[in-house]
Amino acid sequence: PLPPQEQELTIRGLDSSSLPPTQTGGAPKEKEKPNFKPTGLLAKEANRVAGTKISLKYHEPPEARKPPPSAPWRLFIFKGPDTVGTIELGSQSCWLFGRAREVADVWLEHPSCSGQHAVIQFRYIEKVVEEDEFGGRKKVGKVKPYLIDLESSNGTELNGKEVEAGRYVELRDKDVLRFAGSEREYMIMLPPRE
Repeated sequence: PLPPQEQELTIRGLDSSSLPPTQTGGAPKEKEKPNFKPTGLLAKEANRVAGTKISLKYHEPPEARKPPPSAPWRLFIFKGPDTVGTIELGSQSCWLFGRAREVADVWLEHPSCSGQHAVIQFRYIEKVVEEDEFGGRKKVGKVKPYLIDLESSNGTELNGKEVEAGRYVELRDKDVLRFAGSEREYMIMLPPRE
């Protein structure tokens, strides 16, 4: 009879740890070490809307602010030449557009729109307007509306041009938004000053 393989290798001076584990011997099976790296499951659970299986795609940034009463932004909704509705945007800092009724602030009915399609976010942005002789800077801040497409399937248009997904785009008075293949147009406006 032949000697066991492990014995034969040690006689020849070879290491058996490079061999696959076998019933008669070979390298011992290495224990799997625990993995303590973040999996993202806690974050996903934190984004989940209570009572649903929906996870929010968007969270407000630190610079989020409600628009001041001195700037009463409105969103006019048109279907063809007819005005279908008006939304006063001053009541909150963030407006989520989408087909998911559980989370959307403005429900989009068209089937080509995503569940969480886009957001109008009011943000406080500071700009340096002048420097004094000592190098001090005077900053002026303003709350402005921004649009961000939430990587929707069929995109968002601003004034007839496709908006890049996942990027904030500043909205100006009388800008027109369209979501996916919907015929409805959404015009953001400030009322005329009296």
